[in-house]
Amino acid sequence: MSSDDATLPKAYAPGDAEAKWYPFWESNGFFEASSDPADERPPYTIAIPPPNVTGTLHMGHACRTTFEDVLIRYHRMAGFNALWIPGTDHAGIATQVVVERLLRREGTDRHTLGREKFLERVWEWKEQSGGRILAQLRHMGASCDWGRTHFTMDEDLVKAVREAFVRLYEEGLIYRGTRLVNWDVETQTVLSDLEVEQEEGYAGELFEFAYAVVDEDGNELGEVVVATTRPETMLGDTAVAIHPDDERYAHLHGKLVKHPFVDRRIPIILDAELVDMEFGTGVVKVTPAHDPNDFATGKRHGLEEINILNLDGTLNDEGGPFAGLERFAARKAVKAKLEELGLARGSKKHAMTVPRSQRSGTIVEPMISTQWFVKMEPLAKPAIAAVEDGTIQILPEDWKKTYFHWLRNIQDWCISRQLWWGHPIPAWYCQQCEHVNVSREDPTECAECGSTELERDADVLDTWFSSGLWPFSTLGWPDETPDLKRFYPTADMETGYDILFFWVARMIMMGLHFMGEAPFRRVLLAGLVTDERGDKMSKTKGNVVDPLDVIQGATLEQLLEKARAGGAPEKGLKYLKKTYPDGFPEYGTDALRMTLLSYSPQARRIALSLKRVEGYRNFANKLWNAARYALMNLEGTGAKATGAPPAVTALANRWILARLGAALETTKKGIEDYRLDEASQALYHFVWDELCDWYLELSKPLLESEDAALVEETRATLIHVLEATLRALHPMMPFITEEIWQRVAKDDALGRHPRDAAKPQSLIVARYPTAEADARADAEAEADLAVLQELVTGARSIRAEHDLTRKQRIELC
Repeated sequence: MSSDDATLPKAYAPGDAEAKWYPFWESNGFFEASSDPADERPPYTIAIPPPNVTGTLHMGHACRTTFEDVLIRYHRMAGFNALWIPGTDHAGIATQVVVERLLRREGTDRHTLGREKFLERVWEWKEQSGGRILAQLRHMGASCDWGRTHFTMDEDLVKAVREAFVRLYEEGLIYRGTRLVNWDVETQTVLSDLEVEQEEGYAGELFEFAYAVVDEDGNELGEVVVATTRPETMLGDTAVAIHPDDERYAHLHGKLVKHPFVDRRIPIILDAELVDMEFGTGVVKVTPAHDPNDFATGKRHGLEEINILNLDGTLNDEGGPFAGLERFAARKAVKAKLEELGLARGSKKHAMTVPRSQRSGTIVEPMISTQWFVKMEPLAKPAIAAVEDGTIQILPEDWKKTYFHWLRNIQDWCISRQLWWGHPIPAWYCQQCEHVNVSREDPTECAECGSTELERDADVLDTWFSSGLWPFSTLGWPDETPDLKRFYPTADMETGYDILFFWVARMIMMGLHFMGEAPFRRVLLAGLVTDERGDKMSKTKGNVVDPLDVIQGATLEQLLEKARAGGAPEKGLKYLKKTYPDGFPEYGTDALRMTLLSYSPQARRIALSLKRVEGYRNFANKLWNAARYALMNLEGTGAKATGAPPAVTALANRWILARLGAALETTKKGIEDYRLDEASQALYHFVWDELCDWYLELSKPLLESEDAALVEETRATLIHVLEATLRALHPMMPFITEEIWQRVAKDDALGRHPRDAAKPQSLIVARYPTAEADARADAEAEADLAVLQELVTGARSIRAEHDLTRKQRIELC
C-alpha cells in the first residue's frame, strides 16, 4: 500500500465516492449472478417488487430498496450466488391515467389520437420514466444484476402471460361471466379493490320514500317505506325485502310493490340475511345490479339484474324518464319527482363511507358487467397450505391471520380491464358462430367453424395478473432456462404489507400452480413509510421528498419547483417551506440508507424523520475520521489485514475484539431475522460508542509504547478491527466502506471474486465477518474494562461538575 493509497482526505465527499464505486462494481460484473451448474455456491434470489413506470421513486421505494440491497449484499459476501432481479411494472390504469393527463394539457385525448398512436405515446413515457427509476435505484446503491432487467410488457413476459392465461382457460379456471364489479365512470374501466379507497365521513343523505303495495291484480294494499343514500338506483330495483320473522309485515308475504316510474311490479321477498328488523323501517330495497349485498340477495332469489348506467355514468334506457341524465343529476331529479308524486317520506344527513377511485378520484359505481374471471378457490387452497405447513414464512407473523382470512373468504378475480395500455386478452370472437378462440398465437381462423372473421377482445389484463408471474417469468418461464433451474424458487420476497393480498398471495398461488413449488421461502412485509407526523405522503400535502434530493442536496427553491411541477397546492408548498426552510445539504446515499435502516422494517408505519439523516451523516464522518486515525498510524509500518484476528494480550486489544464479536453476532442475527434495525444499530453503537469513544483513545498510549511487541499487536488489532468493521458495515453503507477499504493494506486474497481471481479486489465480494472467524470472546476482558470505563466516566462527571481543567488531577482513591 503506497502512501497515496493510504491517505484519506480530511473530509468524506459522498458524491465523489458514489460516482467512483458504483461504475466500478457494475463494470467489473460484481452484481452478476452465475447460472453455471458448476458454481457450487447456494443461490440466494430476490425479485424486486417492480416499481410502476408512473413517475419517479419515493421514500417508500428508497426504504425497500435499501432493505433488499442489504439482504443481497450480505448474502453475496456470505458466500451465496446472489441474484437481485431488477425491473419495472407497466402499471396499467395508473400509467394510462398519467399519459391521458399529459394529453389533456396538450389539448387532445386518446380517442382523438387513436389506439395505435396513444400506445406509442405511452411507450415513450415508459422509456423516460423507466429510465429515471433505474437511475434512481443505482443512486441508492442497488446492486441489481442489470443484465437481467425486465419490464412486465417485455416480449418474453408477454409470452409468459399468454401461456398462463391459456393454461388456466384450458383448465377451466378462467371463464367469462357477468358479475358485480367496481366501475370507474371517468376512466371507464373496471377497478381492482386495491384501486378503490374507502372514504369515510362523506356527507351524504339518507332519503326515505314509499312504494305502493299491490296484489297480483294491481289493487293497492298500502305502502312500505324504504331508505337509500342513492335514490337514482331505485330505477334498477327488482325486489323489496322484509325479514321472514317480522310480524309487522306478515300480511305482505307474497305481495308486490308498484314502481312509480317504469312499468314494473316488484316482488316482496323474505330474506333474513339482508334485512335487520331493528334497523330503519325493516324494509330494504334491492338493486342487484348496483350493490354488492343486493347482488348476493339477487342470486339467492333469482332476481332480475337491471343495469341503469351507461359506461360514462349517465342513465341508460332503463332509467325511463331520467335516461340520459348524469348519475348525480338523476339523483336530484328522482328525489324531486318522488316528492312531486307525494311518495317522499323525508331525509336526513348521513355520514357514510363511499368508494373512490385512486386513479380518477371519482366515486366508484358497483355495476353489473360481463368480464373475464379467474376461479380462485382451487388456487387458494394450496396457498393456504404452503403457509400453514411452514413452506412459506410470513414476517411479521401477525400478518398470517390476515392472509388466511382473505384466502378462506376469497372471491373470483376479475382480470379484464377496459384500457388500452396493458397485456391484451388473448381471446378472439368468431363473428360467424360466436365461438371464443383462446390461443397462444394470434389465430387466422376460428377453431370451431373455420371462419376468418375474428374480432379480438378489446380489453387488457389486470396489472396484477402479469405481476403474479414475476418470480418465475423473469427467470424465463415457460421455457426451461438455466436461470429458472438455478434460481427458482427465490429466497425472500420483501414488499409492503398493503399488497399482501393483491400481489403476494397471487404470486404464491401462481407459483404453486405453474411451477409446483412456492415462489419464495419468506415473505418480508415492510410498513408504510409516512412523514414524521405519521401522515401518508402525498403531493397535495407537500410531504413527498425525492430520495435524490436528500442524497445529492437541494435548495428550498428546487424543492418548491419540483412540488409545483407535480401539482402540489399552496398548502403543500407551505408545508415544505416550514419543514425544510434551508432545503437539504448533500447527505449522501449511505447516510440516507442508515437512516432508513434505523427504523424497524416490521413496524406497521415507518414515520420517517429526515432530520435523522444529519445524525447518520455525522456517523459517516465519525467512521471516516476513525479510519484516518488508523491509516495514519499504520502507514509505512507493514501492518496489513489478513482476515483473521491477531493473538493479543493487552486488555484494550482483547476487549475490542470481544466487543467486535458481540456486534457481529447481533448484526448477523438481525439481518437473517429481518430485523435490520437491530443489525444496523449494533454496528452504529459499536463504531461510535466502543471503537471511537474508547478503543481509539486507549490505543494511543499502546501505539506510543516502547514495547515493540505491544505496538505490533496493537497495530494488528487496529487494522483487523477496522477492516472487519468495514466488511460488516458494507451491506448498509456500501460507498464509504469501499472508499476506505480500498486504502487498507491487506492480503491479496481478501476481496477476490469467487469465480474470477483476475478481477480487482473489492469489498463487495469480501467474506462477511462473523464472531467466530473475526473476533475473540473474552468475558474477563469485558468485565475488567467495564471497571475502567466506570472509573473514567465517574472522573469525567466529577471534572464537569466542579469545572476542573484537564491539567487538574483527581484522586480516585
